[in-house]
Amino acid sequence: MAPGTAEQPGAPARKQPASPLVLVSNRGPVTFHENGEVRRGSGGLVTALTGLASHREAIWIASAMNEHDVAVSRSHGGRAFPVRSPAGGEYLVRLVASDPQAYDRFYNVFANPMLWFIQHYLWDLSNAPDIRREEIEAFEFGYNVVNEDLAGAVIEEIEGKERPVVMIHDYHLYTLPRMVRSARPDAFLHHFVHIPWTQPDAWRVLPARIREEIFAGVLCNDIVGFHTRSYRRNFLQCCRDLMDLPVDFERGVVRFGDREVWVRAYPLPIDHEATQKLAQGPRVAAFEQEMLRRRRDFLILRVDRADLSKNVLRGFSAFDLFLEQHPEFVERVTFMAQMMPSRTDVPQYQEYLERIEALVAVVNHRHGTPDWMPIQLKLRDDIDEAMAAYRHYDVLLVNAMFDGMNLVAKEGPIVNTRDGVCILSENTGAHEELAEHALSVNPFDIQELANSIHAALSMPGQERSHRAAGLRGIVTSRDPGDWIDDQLADIAAKRAAA
Repeated sequence: MAPGTAEQPGAPARKQPASPLVLVSNRGPVTFHENGEVRRGSGGLVTALTGLASHREAIWIASAMNEHDVAVSRSHGGRAFPVRSPAGGEYLVRLVASDPQAYDRFYNVFANPMLWFIQHYLWDLSNAPDIRREEIEAFEFGYNVVNEDLAGAVIEEIEGKERPVVMIHDYHLYTLPRMVRSARPDAFLHHFVHIPWTQPDAWRVLPARIREEIFAGVLCNDIVGFHTRSYRRNFLQCCRDLMDLPVDFERGVVRFGDREVWVRAYPLPIDHEATQKLAQGPRVAAFEQEMLRRRRDFLILRVDRADLSKNVLRGFSAFDLFLEQHPEFVERVTFMAQMMPSRTDVPQYQEYLERIEALVAVVNHRHGTPDWMPIQLKLRDDIDEAMAAYRHYDVLLVNAMFDGMNLVAKEGPIVNTRDGVCILSENTGAHEELAEHALSVNPFDIQELANSIHAALSMPGQERSHRAAGLRGIVTSRDPGDWIDDQLADIAAKRAAA
């Protein structure tokens, strides 16, 4: 089977490598809290990796997120221990405590916003960023320190084990592979990046030394994976233009020193069966009853983190424009936005959340009536409430400026019961798979988005049904096991080629 391709139906089961598997990410599957409470780790990456960790025996290494994580880690001598997630599944977890000041620099100064902004084209380059000693020291004494702490744990866990496999995840850990490679040249390192990879010029924001250290770290992996072919191509271009390395775009190979690095695309599916089961829960039903009691003729829905990359403000501005241009929908449509506050320690995110609340107030004042509020803004993370809304939307709005994948665009269609229409940004990773059956939009074109809202709400039932069936067919055609198997198959293939 060619590297990076999906298994065909009816093909024999693939053999999984017998060597030990170590997962490493910033966040783990659980966090600990007062009185021994265990909560599921937050974020889409955790959702993806819980499938991987339960798919085969693995040790999951992650940063300790709070003082309770640190205490539990110490109680186990800093080594791996079994833990059961409230969301289901038991995992062997090792939580690594870093110096708090180093972790703050790592997360709040360098990884977010510096790398996140670069990889989502979020910098307004005429105004920011200004690279000063704070950012440079955050990389050296924050980002690299946390990467070194986690690398040390990886090296301990694979000590004495032959042909270990280490699967590294996301943008927090770009320099870790070089550290592990130096200690264990025989280890197989696979790195999956869950967010977009931008074109070469976006990376020129970073000082050359830091940029080269990051790329050299990533290129110490054997395989580097992305959600889409577009991000894969951008990474290859960066290796050619910024690092002056030999690149084979057709084969997806970068020559780095005496090694060949494979660069692959593995689109992330969702666990559609688990999602559908979750949508049948009793708490979901209670939310549904209340939602249906207050429902108008139409429901527009967005479910997002309050992140700059999600383009929330333009979504509300487009709805404002839609109501202005189509007053016949006044009092007939509600825009429900379930937003999870995100990275509130980062000033840019605090300001963004304030701007969201202010714009909602303006739109509601401009168009609202004594018994109708156009936008319902819910600043909380409640998966059951989201599932209830998924079941009954007429329009699902996913207008991110740039997004690694966006699992909302996949979750909504398989839960929805009303042949809801998905309005989907062409800059999301999910667009590569779902574009044929969604209404594609340029996320910066507010008029196009307003027109798409009208088109979705006015769409004939037959077309809605056809599009909804197409989305469900694509989303249910693969599951996280296929995503994992594709990566494990490439690991086996690269080893065989070596």
